[in-house]
Amino acid sequence: MPDSPINQTMKKLRVTVDGNVFEVTVEIADAAEQAPAGAPAPAPAPAAPPAPTSPPPPAAQAPTREPGDARSPLAGKVVSIDVQIGQTVAEGAQVATIEAMKMNTYVNAPKAGRVASIIAKPGDSVEEGATLLRIE
Repeated sequence: MPDSPINQTMKKLRVTVDGNVFEVTVEIADAAEQAPAGAPAPAPAPAAPPAPTSPPPPAAQAPTREPGDARSPLAGKVVSIDVQIGQTVAEGAQVATIEAMKMNTYVNAPKAGRVASIIAKPGDSVEEGATLLRIE
């Protein structure tokens, strides 16, 4: 409909928003073709539908949680592991110490049994819920 040809190009862009990736096509008009100052802005183009999100990673990739896992109650640094592999412990026995904000927190055995493996060592930084050792 316009009397003069419009110099426009289409650009395909990949945009990431909150970790979601979208592919959008953008029309770029020549600067001479833009509306003069004071003219009403053109209506925005409808948003592109979101790209399908990828499925969550399989559960097999997440570390398995066992009932005998002694876990850190908070994020901090492992001060000590107070048991050895093969040692028998009673439920509630102190098995490790975590330090956070210059305060020590004791980790107790979640059940009675034998220490099967020790995952963390003194000096390790751990997140809340990290498995420190496993009791069978």
